[in-house]
Amino acid sequence: MAFHSFNGRFVAGLALAGFMLTAAGCQSGGSSILGFGKKDSTPPPPPDPKVLSSQLLAYCPKVTLRDGTAFFNTYAKGNQKPKKKAAAQDAEAAALDASSDQQDDSAKVIYQASITDVTRDCNRANGSLTMKIAVAGKVVPGPMFSPGTITMPIRIAVMHGTEVLYSQLHQHQVQVTNPSSATQFVFTDSNVVVPEPTAQDYQAFAGYDEGPAKKTDKNIAAAE
Repeated sequence: MAFHSFNGRFVAGLALAGFMLTAAGCQSGGSSILGFGKKDSTPPPPPDPKVLSSQLLAYCPKVTLRDGTAFFNTYAKGNQKPKKKAAAQDAEAAALDASSDQQDDSAKVIYQASITDVTRDCNRANGSLTMKIAVAGKVVPGPMFSPGTITMPIRIAVMHGTEVLYSQLHQHQVQVTNPSSATQFVFTDSNVVVPEPTAQDYQAFAGYDEGPAKKTDKNIAAAE
């Protein structure tokens, strides 16, 4: 009888120890049948990318050059085609043909001007954003060089999506006298005034615009 009693207590002790080990394993493990103690591996959602007011106050739209607007050439008059008496569309087509011929004939170039850098500065007041946009570049004498003044058509524009907020075509003049070196120039438009932005989504542009001046510069910029 003593042996059976001791054996019963020994089996009961083993069962109790097994239960305790099983319970401890469920609590310390990474998962269980019921899912208790499971760690959530789902990454937290990204923060809402809202622009802070301090960032918006520091925002000054970047100035970029559109393709084909960084260079401007002037040609000798002998390389230009005579004007024809035609309708407006024919005259415009003739002008485009003459421009193409000029671009292909590098021997007739008097000056080649290029924009090498652009910069800007911004101020806010009374619900408006005032920008000062500066354009730096150089004028290189060509094969048909003659000392004188070159007039460069430089357009400054600011857009919000497809809406033109500002557009102005300037006729900037540079005096060129040295045939052996480039002449540096800097042009600044200090009167770029647009509504104060509510997001960082304005686009500012600078570049040469050889198209004819229209009554409204906005139409030209929108067509670019």
